Parts: sequence; C-alpha cells; structure tokens
Amino acid sequence: MNEYIVSAEQDGMRLDVFLTEHMEGSRSYIQSLIKGGHVTVGAKVGKANLRLTPNAVVRVEVPEPESVEVKPEDIPLDVLYEDHDIIIVNKQRGMVVHPAVGNYSGTLVNALLYHCKDLSGINGEIRPGIVHRLDKDTSGVMMAAKNDAAHIGLAEQVKEHSAKRTYLALVQGNIVEEKGTIKAPIGRHPKDRMKMAVVFENSKDAVTHFTVVERFGHQTLVECNLETGRTHQIRVHFA
Repeated sequence: MNEYIVSAEQDGMRLDVFLTEHMEGSRSYIQSLIKGGHVTVGAKVGKANLRLTPNAVVRVEVPEPESVEVKPEDIPLDVLYEDHDIIIVNKQRGMVVHPAVGNYSGTLVNALLYHCKDLSGINGEIRPGIVHRLDKDTSGVMMAAKNDAAHIGLAEQVKEHSAKRTYLALVQGNIVEEKGTIKAPIGRHPKDRMKMAVVFENSKDAVTHFTVVERFGHQTLVECNLETGRTHQIRVHFA
C-alpha cells in the first residue's frame, strides 16, 4: 500500500494528474488502477477527475504483477553478426526492446527467442540476453548474449566504456560549436512524471559528448558519445 498526502500547492489537482506526479508507470496504467478501485481518497474510492484538497490522504493498493510468459515470435531480424556467444542486430525504429506492462509481444526479445536456441538468463525471463537497451523510437545496433559468460563480459565492457556507444541525432536548430560536452543531470519532470528533464533534485548525472557532422540551416546532424545511459538522454540534453 502506497500513501500520499496532498500538499497546499496541489489544491484542486485532479486525482489522475496527482498520481502521475508521484508514481512510476504510464498514464494508462494509473487510469487502470483508478478504474479497478485500487485508489482511495480518505475512505472513498477515488475517480480520475476528482479534485483533491490539501491534507487529503491518497492510498494506492498496487496489485501483484501478473506472471507473464514471454513467447518466441517469428519477427524478421536484421542480423549484423552472430556466433555461439553473441548476436548483434540492427534494431528498427518503433520496436520495443523487451516486454513490459501492456506490451508483451512484438518486442526484440520475442524475436530473439525465436531466432536463437539459447539466451543468457541473467536478466530473468522478461529480458533474456539483453545487455543494454535502446528507446522504442531509436534505431541502431544492439548486442545480445546467448549465455551468462558472454553477458557478464559484455556488461563489463559497457560499464567500463571499453565498448563505446555512438549515436547520430538530427537536432532542431543551428549548433554553433563544432564539438562540445553537455553535463546536466536528468530525472523525472517535476510536473509531468511521464517525461524526463534536466533537474537538479532526485536526478542522476548525465554526460553527452557531441561533434557536429553537418548543418542543414535550421537543423544540425550531430554524432554523440555517451558517458552515461539515462532514459532519453540525447533528447533531453538537446531539448
């Protein structure tokens, strides 16, 4: 059971908006909790459009997650390299890396389970073989491990930065510098918990090195190397 107290600054805020500021998870997930009767305000079951008052007590009973069986799916893969230990693929834009709440099929993991006989089990049944990740709307090279020894070795290389991650990004605006480094901590947006932003409280350090590749008037193509791997790091740093 999670319990939250409404502050004076949150007077009049809708219940669903209030919960997005305090809880992890998508808006649809939070709406499902409310509709399922898992949220109470005081002694009453809450509704999404309920306007809150200061000092009100909001309680959320989060149900136990369902046991999910991730199944192999015959999804085409752009395989760049493969041997007995690893497989390297070009992940397409729009493909989710691994299953999550509300999205249990059509992922890279589903495709890998079909293509490979074995995958590393270090990350459990939901993320077998996955050493690192890319956002859904980012295309690019991804490594997956077929056994635990390969997984440990690849993860160590990523951690020590001996395996470098380089990205190309088309940025709105004309960047004057030829190269530079952006150092700005990233965390949840203080007013919209579904967004990431540069914030200085409850955040993590983030460092992006960039080099201008080409300019197109009001847009700039940059090559980025990351010291850290925060969610939406490049998008946030160039926003």
